Amino acid sequence: MQDQKRATRYGLATVAMWSTVASAFKLSLAHLAPLQLLFLASLASCLTLAVALAATGGWSRLAAFTPAQWRRSAFLGALNPFCYYAILFAAYDLLPAQEAQPLNYTWAVTLSLLAVPMLGQKLRRRDLLAILVSYSGVVVISTHGDILGMRFASPLGVGLALASTIIWALYWIWGAKDDRDPVAGLLANFLCALPLCGLAMVLGPGLPPADWQGYAGAAYVGVFEMGLAFVTWLTALKCAENAAKVANLIFLSPFLSLLLIHFFVGEAILPSTVVGLGLILAGLGVQRGRG
Repeated sequence: MQDQKRATRYGLATVAMWSTVASAFKLSLAHLAPLQLLFLASLASCLTLAVALAATGGWSRLAAFTPAQWRRSAFLGALNPFCYYAILFAAYDLLPAQEAQPLNYTWAVTLSLLAVPMLGQKLRRRDLLAILVSYSGVVVISTHGDILGMRFASPLGVGLALASTIIWALYWIWGAKDDRDPVAGLLANFLCALPLCGLAMVLGPGLPPADWQGYAGAAYVGVFEMGLAFVTWLTALKCAENAAKVANLIFLSPFLSLLLIHFFVGEAILPSTVVGLGLILAGLGVQRGRG
């Protein structure tokens, strides 16, 4: 049943969760290697999604998946969470959270670029303007405002953050044809990816250290970023009378995130970060406009 107030409440709850994850990533990576965080968070996400599915009586939908649908989950799970979060966590390990978080928001612009060769869509002038504005924000953040010098603080970190947007955009393009129940489908994707995450961890940094702070951080990331936020966002869109009003709430998240990064991670927020984030969001706003 549509209920705009209920949709807004769920949307704001999602924004609140999304606003905390950049800080959670950075604090967790102080105790865990990126691949260790990936495995532990994916495990926590599987448990969270399983509980959410059980609460809605969705186990029968998961059990009814065909072999072809499980093969789809194996493919999509390799993209997300395995490749996407492995690259994203590596970017956060190299960059300050205030830089990695805004760069990740350019995924919608990346999606519009990939939609041209993959979906046969055409770029509107509005899309081209959005790309120009958003990526100018990327340059401002990555160079700490030294645009003329073009000296990047961490070229590899910036490259990884932007590469994660490609993986995320590909996941959405290929996942758009998935007609399964979204929560059951996501759980299947994570279940298929979990062995990959575990193998990568064992072959890479090894088992995580006995550090409760690392485990707590990974649990938080898995429960909220990879689990509950997805469920509440879907609920918000399902309840919404006007989906655009709910979707616009995402513009609150990056600025709230910067405040949390400052107070909990202890990063001094640079003026270049605020300006660059403003440009990225302006580009996304241009892209979302009509015409």
